[in-house]
Amino acid sequence: MRLFLRRTLLLLCLSAAGLSHAACESGLAERMHAKLYPNRALDERLAACKPWPAFPGRSIVVLPVPRETSSTGAKVFDLELLLIQRPDNGNTERDTVIGRVFQPEALDEDSATAIQDIRIDTSRYVLSADTRAFGLRVRYKSTAPGSSAASETIRLYVHHGSKLRQVLQEVELDHDSGEWDSTCTGRFEKLRTMLSVGKSASNGYADLQLSRTLVQSHAQMQEDQGCTEKALPARFSNVTLRYDGERYRVPKSLQQQQMP
Repeated sequence: MRLFLRRTLLLLCLSAAGLSHAACESGLAERMHAKLYPNRALDERLAACKPWPAFPGRSIVVLPVPRETSSTGAKVFDLELLLIQRPDNGNTERDTVIGRVFQPEALDEDSATAIQDIRIDTSRYVLSADTRAFGLRVRYKSTAPGSSAASETIRLYVHHGSKLRQVLQEVELDHDSGEWDSTCTGRFEKLRTMLSVGKSASNGYADLQLSRTLVQSHAQMQEDQGCTEKALPARFSNVTLRYDGERYRVPKSLQQQQMP
């Protein structure tokens, strides 16, 4: 059981890291960083770039700019999100920023939680006839001894005029967690969420639907069967997020949870 959980979490982490690591091979993030923040460091491991297929010639760039690490080992990141219009002839000197937003202290990690990767999600988030959103997915992992945990969150942004605007704050979609003793006894939890655009609308933007599945299990030592695991019945829930004119209202229970 312990081996299976560790292997599952590792595969999830590695697959996410691979998607992110190859995202900025074109050097677009580095060029934008050098132009906009020549005096600040860029965390190239977390930087992300992706063409936006819905809009030919446009690319989304995420620049994580770390602040100084505190005495407790915590690290805080400012985020710069850019929407770039790229020329048809491939002349990188003519890349033009057509939308941007700077978010101070948007991400943080500490001695117990690390940011594993940042990915850009260009799924079909059509919020209105003339508004399409893109997502920013962040994957976290626990570094605390005695437990394994990983989670993935999403935020949504829209392009408005010369700016990018966040319309959905960070919402936890998935998580895997487990705690056990040195022999067998432990508890494990897996959450999976599907985010989709609903048919109804509120204040001009389509409602968002979250379809969630939670599976919990526990393991314990049985005298006659050894270490056994028992899964509880899966729990299903659906949540509707409605736009209030500025952003989608998110219940506190759906926001990112602190990992052990």
